[in-house]
Amino acid sequence: MMGRVVPLNRPLRFLIAGGLNTAFGLAFYPLLLWSLPWFRTHYMIGLGVAQAVCLCFAFTTYKLGVFRTRGSILREFAAFASFYLFNYAANWAALPLLVELGGVSPIIAQLGFTVVLVAGSWFWHNRVTFREG
Repeated sequence: MMGRVVPLNRPLRFLIAGGLNTAFGLAFYPLLLWSLPWFRTHYMIGLGVAQAVCLCFAFTTYKLGVFRTRGSILREFAAFASFYLFNYAANWAALPLLVELGGVSPIIAQLGFTVVLVAGSWFWHNRVTFREG
């Protein structure tokens, strides 16, 4: 008898997609620089390209694999991208404050910021980006 496929609940799918997105994001930028020598010289342009590609990849995995909505792709993508743009800016502001004024190690500060980002991401995407109705 074949095993029955048990559907994964949304929070578990979110964590799996997040792991996949993280692995993709960590691999894409170095592979881009390694495979296209022009980006080795223009690494900041490469970073922009990588961030755009990874943002689209993450949006797709969350939309299709986690939230499975049928809403407006443009509205959802705008909400999705705005969350990450806000977080990029907050990270750039918070990291020096935590390190320089708070005396926190940059690695510990970034890990803490990442935990906050994951939690905030779940609530934002669940209630704003991919809300139903």
